Amino acid sequence: MFWVYILRCADDSYYTGHTDNLEIRIGQHQTGECAGYTSTRRPLEHIWSQEFPTRIEALSAERQIKGWSRKKKEAMMRGDWAEVSRLAQSKSRT
Repeated sequence: MFWVYILRCADDSYYTGHTDNLEIRIGQHQTGECAGYTSTRRPLEHIWSQEFPTRIEALSAERQIKGWSRKKKEAMMRGDWAEVSRLAQSKSRT
């Protein structure tokens, strides 16, 4: 199985990634083993994840979520799909 996950960074930004081992990957982010965005924004908090049957599906979802606004990500994490849809519509109108 594969996961897409969102971490809240110390600077209150969000990081979205995917992995085949959620526990190990979050630990790697926490210790700074993952060079890049999260290594300078620790500590991190795991705030959301979803399981997918294939890496292709997880990667596709990660890329989609990375393109979303902060408000849309927060609506998704709350499970507010009506708001996710509303925000998607308002973006397509601009």
